[in-house]
Amino acid sequence: MAVVGLVLIPGRSGSFVSKLKDLQWKYAEGTNGRGRSNLGMLNATGCTSVWASTYPFNPYPFPWSNHLFQDPASMAMGVYEGHMAKMADGFKAVRMAEAALKGQYNPEEQEEKLRYFDWKDFTDEEYHLCPPVVAVGGDGAMYDIGFQNLSRALMSGKPIKVLIVDTQVYSNTGGPACTSGFFGQVSDMAQFGKAIKGKEETRKEMGLIAIAHRTTYFLQSTIAHSNHMIEGFVQGLMTRRPAVFNLYSSCQPEHGIGDDMSHHQAKLAVESRAYPLFRYDPDGGLTVGECLDLDGNPNPDRDWPVTKIQYVEKGREKEMELSTTFVDFAVTEARFRKHFRKIPRDSWNEDMVPVSEYLELDKDDREDKVPFVWALDAKRELSRLLVAQPMIESAEERRAFWLMLRDLGGIKEAVADVDEVQIESRVRQEVVQKLASSLMGLVSGNQALDMGAMLDAVSSEPAQQPQLKAVESLAPAADGDYMAPWIDTEECTECDECILINSNIFEYNADKKAIIKNPNGGPYRDLVKAAEKCTAEVIHPGLPRDRSEKDIDKWIKRGEKFN
Repeated sequence: MAVVGLVLIPGRSGSFVSKLKDLQWKYAEGTNGRGRSNLGMLNATGCTSVWASTYPFNPYPFPWSNHLFQDPASMAMGVYEGHMAKMADGFKAVRMAEAALKGQYNPEEQEEKLRYFDWKDFTDEEYHLCPPVVAVGGDGAMYDIGFQNLSRALMSGKPIKVLIVDTQVYSNTGGPACTSGFFGQVSDMAQFGKAIKGKEETRKEMGLIAIAHRTTYFLQSTIAHSNHMIEGFVQGLMTRRPAVFNLYSSCQPEHGIGDDMSHHQAKLAVESRAYPLFRYDPDGGLTVGECLDLDGNPNPDRDWPVTKIQYVEKGREKEMELSTTFVDFAVTEARFRKHFRKIPRDSWNEDMVPVSEYLELDKDDREDKVPFVWALDAKRELSRLLVAQPMIESAEERRAFWLMLRDLGGIKEAVADVDEVQIESRVRQEVVQKLASSLMGLVSGNQALDMGAMLDAVSSEPAQQPQLKAVESLAPAADGDYMAPWIDTEECTECDECILINSNIFEYNADKKAIIKNPNGGPYRDLVKAAEKCTAEVIHPGLPRDRSEKDIDKWIKRGEKFN
């Protein structure tokens, strides 16, 4: 049919048909027999290229090139231009053929119109057919030696994608210090001794640098937060902008952790504010607050997230609530180990204060105090570790960065909890609605059910904690477009995921089972995220009363399957 239409244009049909057949061959078969590749990668020399081995004996099912340490971003710019020129030729042929089929083809007019046609002129549909060009490297290649190349690529506006494997050291060359490293960490060229106590430079924040370019989508995430990471990948790949994906990556020998601890340490890095999760999308609005998204960070309205630890004291199981500071993260890795010293129990005294409390004191009040961090020994008994000054300075630096992000993102400090009496009253009312709805379904004809008496019994004043506990698993009835969230509390597995996402919404009851503390303690998206992360699948986000939240329709859609 296409050929018949094109035959009507003498001298042009053969050219069109030839180009379209060539395009079809490239997409369906190509030189490798598998059709067009869906991605191209430029890999900096380093751990990632060593792991990948040498072309063609590497694991990538797409074109891959390895070049000098500092070059991948610059190489990606050149490859992108050449790649897009070929894509433009193909789309130009398709557009001309479509015009011919519609009887609207005018050779001179069409060719003049498409003379300078390039990737900037692609429709969204055309652009999303273009395989991305991705530059991959470590923090040494992107933060340091290749930083000028990266900056130039970001300012070019070309929508290349950059993946940074952030290990905070030059992992492939013996672990020298890198500008992405944390203050006080001990590594090659940042040793611990009398004169120097580890790295003395503040960590370079690639996210702030990306924001300053004003051209670039930026994602900072970890493998321990797969939903956040994958969602950020998709958003960054779809944008018609440069995109940088900065991922926390453990280097087992240099960090001094076990081979199976990458996921655990990545999770702890986020919980301790060592490595906050965030996304920056310049298309989000005109202000930084509109473009910056801090979703995914635990207790975002607090300086430090709060968690609970279980320990043994005199043979009895006990529990303690603690703030998770940067120091609590650092104590778990060998690269910071020289900043800690165990304190014998008989040396404990009243001048010792936990790090989280010490950080709240001003300079004068700290004078006679000794900061320590709690640790568990092999018997799960508590011990105290003395904390050196560089770790205090590092924690203050991490807190300062978090406060800056929080201010830029428009997140306010924690406010006092909602009155428990009001919450209890609201929960009781929602339960009444649920029972009323259920009972109405049972009533038919002249059944003699005294519904009024039953509802009065449920909503009477003496509804204390045992009564509330009994109804925690009931799904509240919808009120118009609103449906209160609920939890199948008895099936909770105590995984802590919901508490970490938002402790103002969720808490544990006396049996350490999750309950809704305050359904209005945070945005609706936190309810949906908690449902997605819940290992027991017992959280039901309901439907929001306030529909003004950003992207609320998307979150309602994501929450549907959990209700």
